[in-house]
Amino acid sequence: MAIACLGWGSLIWDPRELPIRREWFDDGPLLRVELTRQSQNGRITLVLEPTAPEVRSFWAIMDTDDLGLAKRQLMVREGTKNVDWVATWSQGGAAPEALPGLPGWALAHGVEGVVWTALPPQFDGQVVVPTIEQVVSYLQGLKGAKKDEAERYIRHAPRQIDTPYRRRIEADLGWTALP
Repeated sequence: MAIACLGWGSLIWDPRELPIRREWFDDGPLLRVELTRQSQNGRITLVLEPTAPEVRSFWAIMDTDDLGLAKRQLMVREGTKNVDWVATWSQGGAAPEALPGLPGWALAHGVEGVVWTALPPQFDGQVVVPTIEQVVSYLQGLKGAKKDEAERYIRHAPRQIDTPYRRRIEADLGWTALP
């Protein structure tokens, strides 16, 4: 069974111990993501956001044919024990709400199972979608190592993950994508 892992943020440039074969491909399914999660280390990260415009995701083949193992491996990479924060899908299953085009994309790419990170938006300790103004103001207020990590994340996010929040951060803070 070919199992794909979907990515749109740090998995692409920092897969760490995630066992993928070779490389990330840039023709993944369309999905809706935005910079709406304030992480524990202070970064604002990309997460699935149902109201965001669609962008083309990335994907890589996992180095396992066991969907349960692939999920556990992604949970390790994401540093979570919360099984709800990593989602799975397999051929024959209904299209996930967050990824309505997934079954057709998977069929076209010979993929039988898919795993992805399903962290919710979060801001100030609440499961809530922050406004673009809240995110920009928060980032402008960061100092030192937290600011450096936040900027690093946004600059390293793949250029094709072009979202309204990212465009505003680039305009207001100058944190443009790295080549």
